[in-house]
Amino acid sequence: MKANRPLVFLLLIIVSFPLRAGDGFCDIRNSAFNAGEQITLKVFYTVVGAYLGAGEATFNTTLERVNGKPVYHIVGDGKSYPFYDNFFKVRDKYETYIDTATLQPYRFIRNIYEGGYKKFENVTFNKTTNSAVTNQGVYKVPECVQDVLSAVYYSRNIDFGKLKVNDKINFSLFLDNEVYEMYIRYLGKETIKTKYGKFRAIKFKPLLIKGTMFEGGEKMTVWVSDDRNHIPVRIESPISVGSVKIDMISYRNLRYPLTSLVSL
Repeated sequence: MKANRPLVFLLLIIVSFPLRAGDGFCDIRNSAFNAGEQITLKVFYTVVGAYLGAGEATFNTTLERVNGKPVYHIVGDGKSYPFYDNFFKVRDKYETYIDTATLQPYRFIRNIYEGGYKKFENVTFNKTTNSAVTNQGVYKVPECVQDVLSAVYYSRNIDFGKLKVNDKINFSLFLDNEVYEMYIRYLGKETIKTKYGKFRAIKFKPLLIKGTMFEGGEKMTVWVSDDRNHIPVRIESPISVGSVKIDMISYRNLRYPLTSLVSL
């Protein structure tokens, strides 16, 4: 398994709060977001007890057509701030094209530059043969597998009212020519104060793969807005040196009012 990488990869993996494999996994329809939505998150790293801003990631959704079918084209752009560029420059771009009716991905693109490391990945999902065609070959995948970006938007449509505290939610993820069987643990609801404001939030812990930055297991905590938008508002995790905190700092064109916002 590949090591966890910073910024956009971090944001995409940990913001993904996926669905239970099994009945209904392919049947959810979008009721959480619209074309035109934009969400921006800010990454903070701890240095001697102080949180310093390291970079931002912005996610945009547009409506397009692929092979005559309407799709949501979702783009995640991440970059480190100029000061942080001196230590570890990041310029990442992730894209997914998902069916507007089924929320299943047709194509996934990853074009990243992280501290001198470069990678370009282009994946086409064939839902008829349950396969993923990449730069390196053709790979068998589960029926409703997601990429790291499509999973974020697919899972925003979960009905959290059906879950109990400590329920595990399983999902399949395709990345780097591998299928990962992962889960999150639902922890209930609480009110949390972020850099943007105070929110009523849904809380959970995702299972992490041990890598260069993160310990394996359930070390990370994620909060998403407790309203029909289900956008991420706070993410926290220890890392190899210190800890990281990620907050939502701006949004535009949400499908619904952000009713979970208690105060600014």
